[in-house]
Amino acid sequence: MMPDKNRKLTIYDISEKSGVSIATVSRVLNGATNVKRETKAAVESVMREMGYTPNAFARGLGLDTMKTIGILCADSSDTYLAKAVYYIEEQLRENNYDSLLCCTGYEAAGKRKALDLLLSKKVDAAILVGSTFLEASERGNKYINCAAAQIPVMMLNASMDYPNVYCVFCDDYAATKQATERLIDRGCKKILYLSNSKTYSAKKKRAGFIAALEERRRPVSEAYIRYCETGREDITGAIEYLDKLWNDGITFDAIVTAEDILAVAAVKFAAKKGLSIPKDLKVIGYNNSLLATVTSPEITSVDNRLKPMCDQLVETLLNVLSGREMPKKCEFSGELVIRGSI
Repeated sequence: MMPDKNRKLTIYDISEKSGVSIATVSRVLNGATNVKRETKAAVESVMREMGYTPNAFARGLGLDTMKTIGILCADSSDTYLAKAVYYIEEQLRENNYDSLLCCTGYEAAGKRKALDLLLSKKVDAAILVGSTFLEASERGNKYINCAAAQIPVMMLNASMDYPNVYCVFCDDYAATKQATERLIDRGCKKILYLSNSKTYSAKKKRAGFIAALEERRRPVSEAYIRYCETGREDITGAIEYLDKLWNDGITFDAIVTAEDILAVAAVKFAAKKGLSIPKDLKVIGYNNSLLATVTSPEITSVDNRLKPMCDQLVETLLNVLSGREMPKKCEFSGELVIRGSI
């Protein structure tokens, strides 16, 4: 069936019409030598028949691409996201690719607009940095699916099942579960879970925290699973939030946080209350960022293998652009880095 003439043709249309895989169409577009002559001729014939124009400027069969990758980041001032962008751009440069960075903010409209902008710039692929780009509903993720019909889409620290979307992520569920179990093993009775976002990653961490309590037959109370609505960098607001919980009778002997910045707030809260760390209060952060080493004592934190994840993401992308079949998902295991806070 021919596609609607008002809709932009994609490699999926060419794949369906010619009866070959998307990867084979990609190999033909990239001038790969490991395609049978008959298959290449058939794919090229379908592209001419359908009037298909490849993605990059003036890109013809066998010609070079624009060698440009689009990167979406919600907030370049965020320590974790900024580091991820640095690692990704570093690897792209080493492989002779340029990059275009768009800082989208956290609202859905901003993310969609930025991805549309990158598509208009004819980038060869898009990299979405952070799980904030993954929405809870299929409708909310339609903009990713539409982009993936035109170019490969890479997602860092998020997982979804769409054609031409490749995901590299840490098992946040297991890492948070293990961190919580470590606190239980050290005798903690009242453990607080504190998050400052509702992203895909944050939900996995929350589920891991609950699973640890359930498996160890500890009570699960919503009073001890908290979302801090202060700004993502508002340490003072997070301290005040913990202080209010404490004064309202929600006392705790340990805190598992979804971000290192919340763990810093927990250490400062302890100092304000005259609590000794780790004797009176144990604290675990997440991301193993520089923030985990700026307090006294330094903070135990989950290392979610950011650099290896970024390296793997770029490696997967380069192989996809070369027309090779690659795994759609690659999962890393987090590692708890022990410091003085537990």
